[in-house]
Amino acid sequence: MDFKQTNSLRSLCVALLFTGFSCFTVIAQESNSYFLHTIEKGQSLYSIASTYNVTTAEIVKLNPGCDEKIYAGQKLRIPQSKAKKQSNKFHTIQSGETLYGLTVKYKVSAQDICDANPGLSASNFQIGQVLIIPANEVADIKEDATKKTNDLSAKRPAVKPNCQDLHKVAKKETIFSISKQYGITQQELIAANPELKDGMKKGHFLCIPYPASEKKKEEPQNIPSNTELFSIQKIKNEKLSSIKVAVILPFMLDGGGKAESVRMVEFYQGFLIAIDSLKKAGTSVEVFTYDSGGENTSLNSILAKDELKKMNIIFGPLHSTHIKPLANFAKKNNIKLVIPFSSKDNQVFNNPMIFQVNTPQSYLYSEVYEHFLRQFTSANVIFLDADDNEGEKKDFIKGFEHELKSHHVPYKFVKANATASVLKTALSSTLENIFIPTSGSSITLVKCLPQLQMLVREHPHSKIHLFGYPEWQTYTKDHLAKFYELDTYFYSSFYTNNLLPEAINFITSYHKWYGKEMIKTYPKYGMLGFDMGYFFLKALSQYGTGFEKHLSQMNYIRPIQTGFNFERTNNWGGFINKKVFFVNFSKNDELIKLDFE
Repeated sequence: MDFKQTNSLRSLCVALLFTGFSCFTVIAQESNSYFLHTIEKGQSLYSIASTYNVTTAEIVKLNPGCDEKIYAGQKLRIPQSKAKKQSNKFHTIQSGETLYGLTVKYKVSAQDICDANPGLSASNFQIGQVLIIPANEVADIKEDATKKTNDLSAKRPAVKPNCQDLHKVAKKETIFSISKQYGITQQELIAANPELKDGMKKGHFLCIPYPASEKKKEEPQNIPSNTELFSIQKIKNEKLSSIKVAVILPFMLDGGGKAESVRMVEFYQGFLIAIDSLKKAGTSVEVFTYDSGGENTSLNSILAKDELKKMNIIFGPLHSTHIKPLANFAKKNNIKLVIPFSSKDNQVFNNPMIFQVNTPQSYLYSEVYEHFLRQFTSANVIFLDADDNEGEKKDFIKGFEHELKSHHVPYKFVKANATASVLKTALSSTLENIFIPTSGSSITLVKCLPQLQMLVREHPHSKIHLFGYPEWQTYTKDHLAKFYELDTYFYSSFYTNNLLPEAINFITSYHKWYGKEMIKTYPKYGMLGFDMGYFFLKALSQYGTGFEKHLSQMNYIRPIQTGFNFERTNNWGGFINKKVFFVNFSKNDELIKLDFE
């Protein structure tokens, strides 16, 4: 394995190696001004607007009330963009439509449609799916020419669908001369322009039909099926003898951002351990490492480097200000981009090269609701209402209420500091009682845990659980005994138990390599670097540059801390990670990691 690094980081690397109104459901067909989008699980109004490059206000205008409430399965009208620079169109698949039919309708090839929609396949070519239809440059040129000709005469008739062109009759022209000019018969010209039976006048516009012989050539004797068309598309999948990987993170060699730098260095240290593991298995990797600097530093000098265009995959950046230029670079040069930390940027919705590891909030919450209803099939939910200044989980609770209502699960609210006697009135004698604070803060836990303990002790035969949030991992040492007694659950995309064999092996390796412990943070950045490096580089090594086609086959790659379950945001966008674990401190004093895959 070869390590190639920039001079600016050479010294570093040497050291390292050591509830409102509901939107109406749209049932109308598409028009020229809008198309239909069916809301999928986890999508928010913001993510939908980002997907189609429109504003949320434009969507709300066509769908009054959608700023208050949307739900999976609902149909929204989305305005077609009228911007000249965005000549692509969006099309919602209708009943009976085929890929071949779309190629005829929009005069583009099946390959062009597939290239514009890398997530499209014969299996998901279904009613309601939205596709990008790439611009047909030839058709656009003809359309522009037609518009210019229209400006010359207000009396010019509309172009008929079966006309290949319009011809303005000049002096001394005849039916014979015009027919010969366009390679059609006189009968075809007259059939397309019945008014010619009354004579031809200078200045009139004639429809020039397609030749009958050309029509026969255009219409295949056997129209290909979706399966046949998809099977012959070119799949871009290059097997790699050596993987070229770039890491672009703020190591802050200029001395700024010390805490930030320490975390990024630890991430990179874990990343190098992953590469060493792959090396021992026979994988060749070349690493190019760049210091992206602070959030106001430009990436231009890094993106201008010739070697960066030859990368197979890039990991980074950290700062949100760097995401767009790096994402555009990756898309232009067909390079996979793993965004390790940010969950709020919208580039993933329109860039098929992006893998966003940190799950956007709306998708994360949606996964939690689904897993909760799967885990607790007979639940009575009691929300412990924190003070207003602590109720930072308002969006989570609001969405949770909607899911509980739609699944007919009973729920109620009581104060977080309520006494055990008050909490008792909320219990069900037949259902599992799940207490959920509306805040994930330690202060709220301190308020409610003693009363919940008292309740459990006074009612030992009642089924009682506490359910909460990822940040509870940082409070475990303070409340461990209480968590076990209350049969506590919390959700998270990141979790490890230091007693697990894979965690023990990594911690031992990390200490051996660097002679120190990882910093006390959640999540552990060294483990993040290892998990991401191993997962993606193993995929590239085994499946090549088209590894995204094999994501469902990669469940055997068991990360230490980070869960991976990538799904494409839409047919033309990138991938977001939807992995969520439930961690249970059971009454039997067992620590259980629930994986719902």
